[in-house]
Amino acid sequence: MTKYTYITTLVLLILSYVKDKKRTRMALVKGVKSLVNILGQFSAILILVGLMLTFISPGTISAILGARAGAAGMFVASVLGSITIIPGFVAFPLAKSLLDRGAGIMQIAVLLSTLMMVGVLTMPLEFRYLGRRETYLRNGFAYLWSFVAAAIMGLVIR
Repeated sequence: MTKYTYITTLVLLILSYVKDKKRTRMALVKGVKSLVNILGQFSAILILVGLMLTFISPGTISAILGARAGAAGMFVASVLGSITIIPGFVAFPLAKSLLDRGAGIMQIAVLLSTLMMVGVLTMPLEFRYLGRRETYLRNGFAYLWSFVAAAIMGLVIR
């Protein structure tokens, strides 16, 4: 599948270049600049995640976030996800690593949902733009929805 993605991307890049060389070059330069800008953060997060997965045993992960941890494991995952800022391109590989080390589907679903939708650390910024009431409502509904999404994932994926 990855091979086809690369081939498709290359073909589309060539078509873009043929159609408008200047805009294609500008887009590539912007893309490279964006990559360079996130590379430092991305590297730091990957190192942190790698160290965490190295020092925390699969048994510990399974005990805290495993399927047998049940609602308590989901709660721990939801709190971790709500207070952590990790971009999606790091969160999803992290979720796969945690699943491989014994975490449960529902616990990881809550973790990912809260990582993406709930922002405790970004609340002050949201207060300025959305207001307190709207920020609390958005985060509260997102938090609750994370559990609904996890329950659906638990039913669908067995």
